[in-house]
Amino acid sequence: VNQESLSFIIYARVWIPDVEEVWKSAELTKDYRQGDGVLQLQLEDGKELEYKLDPKTNNLPHLRNPDILVGENDLTALSYLHEPAVLHNLKVRFIDSKLIYTYCGIVLVAINPYETLPIYGTDIINAYSGQNMGDMDPHIFAVAEEAYKQMARDERNQSIIVSGESGAGKTVSAKYAMRFFATVSGSASEANVEEKVLASNPIMESIGNAKTTRNDNSSRFGKYIEIGFDKKYHIIGANMRTYLLEKSRVVFQADEERNYHIFYQLCASAHLPEFKALKLGKADDFHYTKQGRNPVIDGIDDAKEMSTTRNAFTLLGVNESYQLGLFQILASILHLGNIEVKDRDSDSSIILPNNGHLSVFCELMGVTYQDMSHWLCHKKLKTATETYIKPIPKLQAINARDALAKHIYAKLFNWIVDHVNKALHSTVKQHSFIGVLDIYGFETFEINSFEQFCINYANEKLQQQFNMHVFKLEQEEYMKEQIPWTLIDFYDNQPCINLIEAKMGILDLLDEECKMPKGSDDSWAQKLYNTHLKTCALFEKPRMSNKAFIIQHFADKVEYQCDGFLEKNKDTVNEEQIHVLKASKFDLLVELFQDEEKAKSPTGAAPATGGRTRLSVKPVKNKAGKASKEHKKTVGLQFRNSLQLLMETLNATTPHYVRCIKPNDYKYAFTFDPKRAVQQLRACGVLETIRISAAGFPSRWTYQEFFSRYRVLMKQKDVLTDRKMTCKNVLEKLVQDPDKYQFGKTKIFFRAGQVAYLEKLRADKLRAACIRIQKTIRCWLARKKYLRMKHAATTIQRYVRGYQARCLANFLRRTRAAIVIQKYQRMFVQKKCYKRKQAAALAMQCILRAYMARQLYKALLREHKSIIIQKMVRGWLARQWYKRTLEAIVYLQCCIRRMRAKRELKKLKIEARSVEHFKKLNIGMENKIMQLQRRIDDQNKENRSLSERLNSLEISHAAESERLRVELTRLRGAEEDAKNNANKVTSLLEELERLRKDLQNTQKEKKAIEDWAQTYQDEMEKMISELKEQNHLLKNEKNDLNRLIQEQSQQWTEKMQRALKEETQQLEYDLNEERSRYQNLLTEHLRLEEKYDDLKEEITLAVNVPKPGHRRTDSTHSSNESECTYNSEFAESEEGTRGGEDVSKAILDMSLFLKLQKRVSELEQEKQSLQNELDRREEQFQRARARDDEEHKKARGAELEYESLKRQELESENKKLKHDLNKMRQSLRGSAEAGSAAPGSPAYTVLLDQLNASNEELEVRKEEVLILRSQLVSQKEAMQHKETMTEPLPYIEDVQKLTDAKEISQAYMGLKETNRLLESQLQAQRRSHENEVEALRGDLQSVKEENNRQQQLLAQNLQLPPEARIEASLQHEITRLTNENLDLMEQLEKQDKTVRKLKKQLKVFAKKISDLEGGQMDVSPGQTADEPVHPVNIPRREKDFQGMLEYKKEDELKLVKNLILELKPRGVAVNLIPGLPSYILFMCLRHADYINDDQKVRSLLTSVINSIKKILKKRGDDFETVSFWLSNTCRFLHCLKQYSGDEQFMKHNTSKQNDHCLSNFDLAEYRQVLSDLAIQIYQQLIKCMENILQPMIVSGMLEHETIQGVSGVKPTGLRKRTSSIADEGTYTLDSIIRQLNSFHSIMCQHGTDPELIKQVVKQQFYIIGAVTLNNLLLRKDMCSWSKGMQIRYNVSQLEELLRDKNLMTCGAKETLEPLIQAAQLLQVKKKTDEDAEAICSMCNGLSTAQIVKVLNLYTPVNAFEERVSVQFIRTIQTRLRDRKESPQLLMDTKVIYPVTFPFNPSSLALETIQIPSSLNVGFLTRV
Repeated sequence: VNQESLSFIIYARVWIPDVEEVWKSAELTKDYRQGDGVLQLQLEDGKELEYKLDPKTNNLPHLRNPDILVGENDLTALSYLHEPAVLHNLKVRFIDSKLIYTYCGIVLVAINPYETLPIYGTDIINAYSGQNMGDMDPHIFAVAEEAYKQMARDERNQSIIVSGESGAGKTVSAKYAMRFFATVSGSASEANVEEKVLASNPIMESIGNAKTTRNDNSSRFGKYIEIGFDKKYHIIGANMRTYLLEKSRVVFQADEERNYHIFYQLCASAHLPEFKALKLGKADDFHYTKQGRNPVIDGIDDAKEMSTTRNAFTLLGVNESYQLGLFQILASILHLGNIEVKDRDSDSSIILPNNGHLSVFCELMGVTYQDMSHWLCHKKLKTATETYIKPIPKLQAINARDALAKHIYAKLFNWIVDHVNKALHSTVKQHSFIGVLDIYGFETFEINSFEQFCINYANEKLQQQFNMHVFKLEQEEYMKEQIPWTLIDFYDNQPCINLIEAKMGILDLLDEECKMPKGSDDSWAQKLYNTHLKTCALFEKPRMSNKAFIIQHFADKVEYQCDGFLEKNKDTVNEEQIHVLKASKFDLLVELFQDEEKAKSPTGAAPATGGRTRLSVKPVKNKAGKASKEHKKTVGLQFRNSLQLLMETLNATTPHYVRCIKPNDYKYAFTFDPKRAVQQLRACGVLETIRISAAGFPSRWTYQEFFSRYRVLMKQKDVLTDRKMTCKNVLEKLVQDPDKYQFGKTKIFFRAGQVAYLEKLRADKLRAACIRIQKTIRCWLARKKYLRMKHAATTIQRYVRGYQARCLANFLRRTRAAIVIQKYQRMFVQKKCYKRKQAAALAMQCILRAYMARQLYKALLREHKSIIIQKMVRGWLARQWYKRTLEAIVYLQCCIRRMRAKRELKKLKIEARSVEHFKKLNIGMENKIMQLQRRIDDQNKENRSLSERLNSLEISHAAESERLRVELTRLRGAEEDAKNNANKVTSLLEELERLRKDLQNTQKEKKAIEDWAQTYQDEMEKMISELKEQNHLLKNEKNDLNRLIQEQSQQWTEKMQRALKEETQQLEYDLNEERSRYQNLLTEHLRLEEKYDDLKEEITLAVNVPKPGHRRTDSTHSSNESECTYNSEFAESEEGTRGGEDVSKAILDMSLFLKLQKRVSELEQEKQSLQNELDRREEQFQRARARDDEEHKKARGAELEYESLKRQELESENKKLKHDLNKMRQSLRGSAEAGSAAPGSPAYTVLLDQLNASNEELEVRKEEVLILRSQLVSQKEAMQHKETMTEPLPYIEDVQKLTDAKEISQAYMGLKETNRLLESQLQAQRRSHENEVEALRGDLQSVKEENNRQQQLLAQNLQLPPEARIEASLQHEITRLTNENLDLMEQLEKQDKTVRKLKKQLKVFAKKISDLEGGQMDVSPGQTADEPVHPVNIPRREKDFQGMLEYKKEDELKLVKNLILELKPRGVAVNLIPGLPSYILFMCLRHADYINDDQKVRSLLTSVINSIKKILKKRGDDFETVSFWLSNTCRFLHCLKQYSGDEQFMKHNTSKQNDHCLSNFDLAEYRQVLSDLAIQIYQQLIKCMENILQPMIVSGMLEHETIQGVSGVKPTGLRKRTSSIADEGTYTLDSIIRQLNSFHSIMCQHGTDPELIKQVVKQQFYIIGAVTLNNLLLRKDMCSWSKGMQIRYNVSQLEELLRDKNLMTCGAKETLEPLIQAAQLLQVKKKTDEDAEAICSMCNGLSTAQIVKVLNLYTPVNAFEERVSVQFIRTIQTRLRDRKESPQLLMDTKVIYPVTFPFNPSSLALETIQIPSSLNVGFLTRV
């Protein structure tokens, strides 16, 4: 008392009783001193109150828990454990946080929210699956998970006991528990037990539920469902037991209540054709359905519910005829209630003849009218010797009628339950089970009868079992921790149970009174009073009644009325009426009553009248002789036995308790009525649990948690390395009473209230520290403020003084400047005057001097020009005279010289005629000729020099003459000008005079014009000013319009950009969705294949009939064959396999197998539809190619004839060469015989070596010819589609049978055929190019037309309003671009494919032709033996490694085994080149392609794919294996693309790599199969990675304190959560980072593509963020400010990891954005509207439900933090109500982003790859 009284100090808060609110909070205004009789209190509303203490007990009121503990998940975590604390905690969680579940020790308290909550989805189930119960927020799923886990761990059956009032939500809780079991046990898609149970719900609700005043759908019976599991803990079946059916409701309903739903459903469906024969009407027409006077439930359509009920019957296997039979019996019960019984006299009654309802009843039930009417009014009495038939009065007849109706309904209920159990029964042996008990809670009404007595009796038994279980758990905990055991006093209700069921108890006396002939309720009451009133304290008699008794139950006192107890306990039915029914012609009715002849189990009797009794579904066969005795058992005895069996079942299991609470009686959502809640808490035993816990040590801490929380109360010297000793030393100082705590092995146990006391000490210490910190900070702030003010004052002074000094200096400067300005201004005026005068004088002088100079200049100019004229005239006259004289002299000379020449000529002619003259001339003629010749030469030279001089003289003379002629012309012109000027002087004088006159006139006109101009100028200036104003206004309007146009244009542009961006994002989203859907379908397809495989294995094991020669084919192999079949051989083998399997399929569950088969076919069809587009686009190319092939075939005939002739020529030439070779050999042999060249001689050796070399070269050429011929065959097959790939050409014989001549001719023919084929292909390509040009021209024309149409559309759009214009233009542009892109893509794909194929073929054949031509040898004619033998050098060409590996067909299995199945990533593969297995496999594939072996290609690819699938199935949980084969599969896929010959994949290839491209096969389809396989491996990698990361995430990201000491550990309850302290084996953030680094290093080591690594990292971070956020949303203890800081720090560490790995651009950081925003939400301020606005803008990555959930869960860890107000949360909801988003609360952790495999070519040359011997592939040959 002393220590307790210490807590009652000022400001302490307590709870005081209140009539309205049950408990009200108050605060002490004065310290309590021991002995005070009054407490001074102040209520929360400010009202002062004096609370008087009880003077007898002097008990103080209950203390209130600190606010930090309010709202805890577990009520046992509260420091003060009492009723007001429990009530307040539940109310805060329910009203403020919207949390309906709360733990109370081992009990889950569930409050009905009367609202649908999004907390029961599959994502929530997955979140709770596998979690510890204390780690997550309270939930029904947590209880179910705990039961499931304990069943698997402890190998013990479990039970979940769900109890509560009607309308508290028991049935819903039980249903969700069963849904959890069906989901986590993997049976949701196989056994479908949950679906069957749910299908039984409409049936059980229709026949067992009814409307009451408290609940519109109240279950009027209890049920216990056992869910069976096999050894793998998968659901295999279920079984239902029912209890306490309320039969009295069939014949009686209180006001505002209804009968069972099925009757109203029948009446609402009476109009249906199949129900016409039942002759039903409205519910108001029948006595059994109209007593409640309210036959309609708001919002419920009974006709629709009837349809649901019938569908449920069909699902559970009840056929249509049985259903109609059931409805026929139910209708007959309604008609039975309408039968009127009349009084015949006081002791007898009668039913009038031709009673309509009785007639219908007898017709429907198949009985006679007379028998039924007779026995309804009579009964048979049996004595020892005789039997009497006695009439009965009207009241007894009506009771007998009602008893018959109840009995028939009970039988019908029993039959339906039996059939439900048959539908849920499984033939598999049950290994264990989990039972779910849905039963009434404690009931007390104003009038309590036999029904309430049975219900409360059952609850007494259940409460006893519950108390013992709680006590046992407490005892086990104390013993485990080795603390002293102290006996806890708890309420034992065994005396109450003895009062009811013991010998001479209430039930015993009731049965005894029922056996008495004249027993009555009054006599039974008297016996009770006489027996128990004085002997039992729990039994009381009401003061004002002799027909009632009171029992003190564990929950409350209940007064029972004795009226009706005997009748309800007897539950008598007229035997003769039963016999009439058994004699019915109605088979179903007979089936209902056929077990009347059989003995029932002690628990299988029919329920009592008005009671609720279990109907056995497992009757035990007793002896027939005991049938009548067993049938006469009273209801009380039957109920006691059934309850005993139930308790035995529960005691054999581990129980889990769910207590459902009804918060109010009006079904208002989230409305809490404290009175009703306390009443139910007392009744369901929650408060008793609290009391038991409070009696011992309810608060329990581990030493580490205690140290972390209360480290602030310790001094440094108190801290030891041993945490246990540290805690002991500190507690001894803090808590003086050692009885208040106990030290266990791992925990410290505290009495109630001690944690609150420690919290107070901690808060006081922190408050003192805060005050000290505040004091220091405030001092520091004040000093900083003083120093800042001092510095500001000095600064202001300095600036003011400086300002004054600057003002004085400015004044002095201005004064001096004014004087200087005056001086210079005056000087300027005088200087300006002087300069003006000087300028005027200079101007006058200048004008005068200029005039004089001009006059002198004119005189000199005239004189000079006259002299020039004279000079020129005189010179011209002299020249004229000279010319005449010269001409006369020349003429005279000519005449004289002509005369002399004539004379000389005449003389010479005479001399020439004389002979003598000739003779003279001949003398010395030769010498003369020579001399003359020399003279002629000299003369020629002289003549040339003279001619040159003459020419130069002529040129100079001509130039001089020209100059003189020009001068003369000029002089003549000057003379003319002089004459003209002389004439002009006179005219100029006249003109000057005239101009003077004109000047005067002009001056006069000018003056007039100036006057007019001045007037006009004034007017114009005025007009201009007006125009300027108008122009200014117009400019403003123009600017406004331009700005408006720009704004509109900008808005339109932004709108268009947004629309385009949204459209782009939508298209990208649709693409990702389609990709994700395809990958999900692929995953589903593979999963079904594996399941199909497993079923085949099970069938094989079950049948165990091995078939000789049959080898099982992997399911993945069959799938690949179905996807990539090239010939009929595989199809036939597949059909054969399927045919062989048909024999074993008969053993399967055919419905399941057909369902799987249908699903597989649907998936295959959907997958096939995804490739239809590609097939459609390839059809056009195939048709074009077919046309080219037809043209080529026409030219083929002529070519074959020509080739045959060539072949004959080659054969003859070959024969000749062979003949010469034989001759040479014979000559060699002859020479050897003659001894000229012995075998060892050099000539012989040389010839022999050359011959061998030639033979070897010939063999090489043979191989090349064969390869070329195989390629030609494949080309011919490509042109002839109807022939198969393996069919040989008709005109080529077997290669092995050909002679050498034929082989050479074959080679030549192949060359010619290749040339012609290439030429035809080039021509076809040219034609296709021409067609393309024509098509492009057509496209150009269409583009022009489209342009014109666009212009017309634009003109039309300009006439539309702006908004409509933008929308129309956007729509049109999007449509146009889409159509254009589709057309261009289709054309481009077709053209690219054609060009690639033709170029590839051209390259291949050109290379082959060059190789063959280079290897041809010209063999000269054979040499004779007489000719000398010269050495012939025939070089052999070296064969370089071409990057191919050859293997034999039988070595394929060995290749796959060594490279795939037995290759371990940690072993040999560690030291290999990344992707080496894929390179080796591709080189093997290249060789198969090189030799044109399609079977080998197909077989190799199929084996590789199946082997990879097999190794993944075998070691799919090993991350290294999956990563290794993901890398190799991608590299193999990239190799197929890189060496496919397609232009788009050859851009980065070297010329050598281009030479290595595949030459014969297009493996595009196999690329698709490999891509699907890569997707499967990627998803397997993600699952494997997720399995490794999943256990680490919550512990590392949430629970572990990365920053130690930031968040103190709060007190926890009975269900301990995982410790945040890192123990050995606990995962931390470092564990996650190490694991991520390990993943990254493994993938890099395996050579995984960087882009693929980015996608994997993004998926990793998404899983981390989603799991962390989901757990945060489901854990109230994690939603605090300090935890938000921890999360922010952890996220920053993950971002640092991304930066270190250079992965910031992979999108991983964005996946953590929701988690980051949630952490920020925990840390931001949450009070004002501005805070709400900031939260709404910040948390755009969180949904509204998630934001509200975090705010609801926000819990302060320290007393200084504040809770989020309800008003603030409503503000957030109001602001976010317009968001369009999914209502889902949790993120989907199973989401896998669609994966893409970007093409990543390899720079590694195939010919440089070296194969290590460790791979054991020595059988491969390098080619």
